[in-house]
Amino acid sequence: MSNQVSGAQAFDKTQRAKIVFSDEALKTVQKIITRYPEGKHKSALLPVLHIAQAEFGGWLSPETMDYVASVLKIKPIEVFEVASFYSMYNLKPVGKCNLEVCRTSSCWSRGSEDIVKYLEKKLGVKVGETTSDGMFTIKTVECLGSCGGAPMLQCGSSFHENLTLEKVDTIVENYRMEGKQKSYTDLDYKNTL
Repeated sequence: MSNQVSGAQAFDKTQRAKIVFSDEALKTVQKIITRYPEGKHKSALLPVLHIAQAEFGGWLSPETMDYVASVLKIKPIEVFEVASFYSMYNLKPVGKCNLEVCRTSSCWSRGSEDIVKYLEKKLGVKVGETTSDGMFTIKTVECLGSCGGAPMLQCGSSFHENLTLEKVDTIVENYRMEGKQKSYTDLDYKNTL
């Protein structure tokens, strides 16, 4: 993968050699790949990218994308094209809890802009930034498909709907106390408010 493909980050061959799925993750990836006919393994890319992002620190480095390409037997540019298209994939490091606030019409009209401003003030960072302790990143995203529960945010696999400033305080404190990396593969909905 070249710098033209990966953007501003240089490709590090030494780092790439260290990127390998855990045995458990690799078993899951192989199971996903078997759902598709030979030669159509690219169809497994979305769920495999979720696993890679969860496995390698919450983001997809150029080296991670190159590794995913090798596992699926596709070109690295094909991985980058997909990873850079969807907002659910992070192409730079993020906090353990990536607070994705919906900003489209239903959420916007019900106060998502106020939620974003409140999070920025509460956490001391702007949209796209990560707190100094590495715990939280604020991100605005397009529709998360929960218009009836607007305004809402997603953190990993958990949806938080009908947000108020008080709910935001509770959400942030719960995640802070938990102190865990959140990902789309968590399937843990107990924090959903």
